[in-house]
Amino acid sequence: MMKITVAGEEKEVKEGITVAELIELEQVETPEYVTVSVNDEFAKRENLSAQTLAEGDTVEFLYFMGGGR
Repeated sequence: MMKITVAGEEKEVKEGITVAELIELEQVETPEYVTVSVNDEFAKRENLSAQTLAEGDTVEFLYFMGGGR
């Protein structure tokens, strides 16, 4: 197991977990609309299932809302 920070909360996850697996594990709502930041760098959507996380990584899920007038 390894420790990462997800949305400001320290979590223990399996070693070698991918960003895509973390999205599923965290039950992210509307994952098709979420942008993922790993250590303050945006993860490329096409690489989410290949990008693995490492001990100490910081992950944020960002939602960009449209709307307004």
